[in-house]
Amino acid sequence: MPEKLTAPRGTSDLLPPESARWSELESRIHRLAATFGYAEIRTPIFETTQLFVRGVGEQSDIVEKEMYTFTDRGGRSLTLRPEWTAPVVRAALEHDLFSWGPLRLYYIGPIFRYERPQRGRYRQSHQFGVESFGSAAPEADVEVISLAWELVSAYAITDAHLEINSIGDERCRPQYRAALLAHFEPHLASMSADARRRAERNPLRLLDSKDPADERHIATAPAFEAFLCAECREHFEAVKTYLQLVDVPFTVNPRIVRGLDYYGRTVFEITSNVLGAQSSICGGGRYDGLVKALGGPEVPAVGFALGLERFMMVLEALSRASARPRRGIEAIALGAQARTLLTPLVTELRRRLEHPVFMDYQDRKLLAHLKIADRNRARYAMILGSEEIASGEIVLRDLEHRTDRRLPFDSAKVVVEQLVEAGD
Repeated sequence: MPEKLTAPRGTSDLLPPESARWSELESRIHRLAATFGYAEIRTPIFETTQLFVRGVGEQSDIVEKEMYTFTDRGGRSLTLRPEWTAPVVRAALEHDLFSWGPLRLYYIGPIFRYERPQRGRYRQSHQFGVESFGSAAPEADVEVISLAWELVSAYAITDAHLEINSIGDERCRPQYRAALLAHFEPHLASMSADARRRAERNPLRLLDSKDPADERHIATAPAFEAFLCAECREHFEAVKTYLQLVDVPFTVNPRIVRGLDYYGRTVFEITSNVLGAQSSICGGGRYDGLVKALGGPEVPAVGFALGLERFMMVLEALSRASARPRRGIEAIALGAQARTLLTPLVTELRRRLEHPVFMDYQDRKLLAHLKIADRNRARYAMILGSEEIASGEIVLRDLEHRTDRRLPFDSAKVVVEQLVEAGD
């Protein structure tokens, strides 16, 4: 017997009815992004490797340990997209989108990272994110944060918590790096090997360590806010003021630095305890230097990314998405003659209704058909058998209230249309 084929480790199949819940979430995202004035962008799932080396940072964990990189038949080094921001910037540069003026883009799609698969973290996962280009003003930071907060609020994740920080810019960051090194160097021998490596390459990344051996030293590290230059401090104070004005609650967390090298000034995370110890749902920040680093002009930018798998896990844990509402209608034909009569009616309903119309064409008993209707979460069932054909009627069953009514077959289409569209 041949070996059973399975999905690659760290990937998963999206099956009904879960796929319907994903579609509902994605539809909400599309509507929300449009409300904020963001337009969708789609980029290839693979790019030249150098894009991520230059954009994400050669010393980042993504580039050093997590990228799926391969050489194609033409000898080119390509990488499956591990994050979205660098590809979005590449596309905007290639197609001269920055000449349009302020640019607001959003995306939904897969990313690929080689890491140990665990709950909510996969080798192929999916992200929703936004990128706002062209404004260095704190209002742009708050707009982006507010968009993420609106999505979280729409699903009533009541323990969601917004944490913000500022990691300054190239003027004040050197002083903070020096202060961090002065704090950590006496303790490096007792810290993790990863922390020692980060101390050599990028001391800010020490604050991002999750290793228990590093936690007590991170807890006593100096906060960046004390080292901010006047311009960065003014920007951060304005972000905090605007968040208060738009009623988005937050706390300042001096340990947030984000894991990618292109961030500067505002960084933020939205966390929840629903899945256990405080875990991130969404994260982002400002990255004013990335466009120039990739060969473009100086274009200020701010954005975020939200992991859809983790977000769906939170919703399921809250039982917000477990019971899909009933929608549409199941056509049940009991016998070949009934199928002949019902098929044209189903075709016409599908042309006229926006709600789903299901029909199974196999010969089954009524109970088996009704089980299929329940699996499809249909609101109504149209039942036609030999008895109904003889009387010129059709049975319309309300699958939510478990009640029946008999309708003349000739008028069934109109009644069904009215009921389904009214949502009764």
